[in-house]
Amino acid sequence: MSDVSVEQVARAGVVGAGGAGFPTHVKLLASADTVLINAAECEPLLHKDKEVLKNFIEPVLAGLGASMQLVGASRGIIGIKEKYGDVIDLLRPKLSAGMSIAPLRDAYPAGDEFILVYDILGRVVPPGGIPLNVNVVVMNVETAMNIAIAPTRPVTDKYLTIAGAVANPITLCVPIGVTLADCVAVAEPTVGDANYIVGGVMMGTLEDDHDALVDKTTGGVIVLPSDHVVVRRRRQNWRQIVRIGRSACDQCSFCTELCPRWLLGHPIEPHRAMRSLEFNLVGESNVRGTSYCCECNLCSLYSCPEDLDPKNVCSQNKRRLAESKSTWADPPFNANRPDLHMANRKAPMKRLMSKLGLTQFNNVGPLTDRPLAAGKVGIKLKQHVGVPCEPVVSTGQAVRVGDVVATPPSDNGKAALGAPVHASIDGTVTAVADGVVWIEG
Repeated sequence: MSDVSVEQVARAGVVGAGGAGFPTHVKLLASADTVLINAAECEPLLHKDKEVLKNFIEPVLAGLGASMQLVGASRGIIGIKEKYGDVIDLLRPKLSAGMSIAPLRDAYPAGDEFILVYDILGRVVPPGGIPLNVNVVVMNVETAMNIAIAPTRPVTDKYLTIAGAVANPITLCVPIGVTLADCVAVAEPTVGDANYIVGGVMMGTLEDDHDALVDKTTGGVIVLPSDHVVVRRRRQNWRQIVRIGRSACDQCSFCTELCPRWLLGHPIEPHRAMRSLEFNLVGESNVRGTSYCCECNLCSLYSCPEDLDPKNVCSQNKRRLAESKSTWADPPFNANRPDLHMANRKAPMKRLMSKLGLTQFNNVGPLTDRPLAAGKVGIKLKQHVGVPCEPVVSTGQAVRVGDVVATPPSDNGKAALGAPVHASIDGTVTAVADGVVWIEG
């Protein structure tokens, strides 16, 4: 197994590359019996994780081995969709002792870490909990690779898929801090009114600023025309969502019956949250469970026969409850529900893509062997869960790839939760403003 220390992972600025960007060194301070590599990649049209795993098997497995060693795990399991038989065949002969592969169904949201833990291990993460509560550490494919290379190189590059309305769907390696437009241009958009869905059509965000910067968590950009259903749904405002939901919801409860977290036994019931739009006086009793919504969007974009938006109703109430510090001290938990219903209520990817109008697009994303060059980058000071970093460089300073440009601030003599950020190109710092360190080559 690789000789990697937690301190090296922290100095390299490794964070979760497939989600919110939780600082990985903090995860590696825990103790667990199992490390899961999340290669499920259930967002339609995205191929980044599969391509990284396929092309960089050795460093990914080295990162898995190092993680197992650091957390004291006896098992390391790679969860990957069974349809990727070619990748599985490449992986099997290279697995070390204690490592195995868990083939997964082609369903959404197989990549949700709570679902992954249940599908592979049969363990249910409790409401409000994390995988560590059931003795598991979960990490992304790219994160594992970054752990392996941490002793020699910090995180300065990002892998992401460009897909949708493009001539050449592709997975790219780009310097952190390039613009989304630079990445999309390589794939050659086929529509003039290109809309960018960053992170995936289900859980991603509609980004109107095409010069927004790639950071450590960017997993892909789906390019879609303005009249596409996914774009039109994203452009509904809260007033429209409330008005339509109040008038059309017939409480069929499909949103709840197919909700992945409800199926795990958690107290999230989107159909009850929809009631809060109609019956304000009893609304609070209907929204308490929204605190446990994972915002996978399955209820809004797949389950609802009326094309309503339970996800946004849940997320709005979830944020309101968080702001008011309203918590559920002892949330109800049905531990038997997943065994009863989970297997037969998964959302097949083919059906999901058909409903979302995505079958018209070429569902590939091969990794190019030509990294994207950049003459200018903007390194964001916050690319992770925690507090923004503080710059350690100034305007006019020369930097090289891998140089630290900002670090987490000190909190009573100890670094606050975060991860340092580094220069991704050789050049000169031209500005430090608005939470970004600008570097020109």
